[in-house]
Amino acid sequence: MIPYKWQFSPRFRRHAFGWKSQPAILRIKEAVSEIRQVARKEAVLAAEGAVLFIEKLSPAIEHVDSSSGAIGTAVNRAIESLVSIIANAQVEHETRQKWLERLWHAVEDDEIPYLELLGDCWGELCATPDIASRWADEFIPMVERGWDPQATEFRYFKGTSACLSALYAAGRHQQLLALLDKARFQWWPNRRWGVKSLVAMGKHAEAIRYAEESNGLNAPVQDIALTCEAILLVSGFAEEAYRRYALDANQGTTHLATFRAIAKKYPGMPADTVLRDLVARHPGQQGKWFAAAKDAGLFDLAIELVSQSPADPRTLARAARDYATEQSDFAMAAGMAALRHIAQGHGYEITGTDVLDAYSALMKASAAAGRQDASTHQEIREFLSDYPTNNLVYKILSPYLHS
Repeated sequence: MIPYKWQFSPRFRRHAFGWKSQPAILRIKEAVSEIRQVARKEAVLAAEGAVLFIEKLSPAIEHVDSSSGAIGTAVNRAIESLVSIIANAQVEHETRQKWLERLWHAVEDDEIPYLELLGDCWGELCATPDIASRWADEFIPMVERGWDPQATEFRYFKGTSACLSALYAAGRHQQLLALLDKARFQWWPNRRWGVKSLVAMGKHAEAIRYAEESNGLNAPVQDIALTCEAILLVSGFAEEAYRRYALDANQGTTHLATFRAIAKKYPGMPADTVLRDLVARHPGQQGKWFAAAKDAGLFDLAIELVSQSPADPRTLARAARDYATEQSDFAMAAGMAALRHIAQGHGYEITGTDVLDAYSALMKASAAAGRQDASTHQEIREFLSDYPTNNLVYKILSPYLHS
């Protein structure tokens, strides 16, 4: 039988890629796409291709610049995508064992390392409890040797996570916990397997305590909180999950993203309560929650927040423009706050155009509210009286205010 000719294979020869990461990332995406396309009709062939790709991956990208994290992210995404293809392929034990041996050799030869995620997925790759148990038995002595309290020096074993993953997949939960008790120090990536085992055994309260005991110096507080929160939510204790873990577990990349994540996960919790709890958790940053309050329709609270600490003037001006007719009172307050904060020196690389944008939105909202221009101009002049005439807002708006 003629072997299948994978298009990605010759592109992933050893040291195939130079310093730039983008060419390698593109080829990785192409390889995953090729394998997934084959998987639609030939699951076993696709799994074989996935194993081949993982074997070739690390040697091919050894010289790629990994400082930005982009290549590492691409590799992890590829592994996440391919693990299920390998795990779900219906093959004889002998074939799967050969795949696992090839993958393990790839992990052992991985010097950067890029293939660490495979360890976390090892139990899934084994596909059956029996195979997982065999691999666990292979790994346990080496893990114990590395954790030997009598050892005079630290020994790192690449298969620690694979061992724990295999024990979990084999259903050997009590043995997994006993093994973790031998660890020389508490490390969350290992201890989370203990949490998973306790949950699998139905010991939810113990699992939460075990997770909380993992907190310490450099511990990933958000990951631990997210794990505990999930246990309580599955158990039906949403109120306790919110009270104990929600604010730590759902930190997004922005204040608005954080609020939305919590509000979505806890639809029964009033938005006002969630937002005030978040504000209280971050004293001195009230203004940064303006967009979240606006997004929730809490317009009075939004203005209250920006009166207590600064917000991005452009965000305020945008809100004033967008709500000029729909919520004219709110828009006026937002526009005035934008001008105040610019006058106070807040905002990044603020220009005269930003001042005019905020002023234009404010005047549009003022007109929609039925106020006279003179009244709004007087209000602007009053707050500007506290600033020198060379202030940016004063200089830009002076012709409008005294016309």
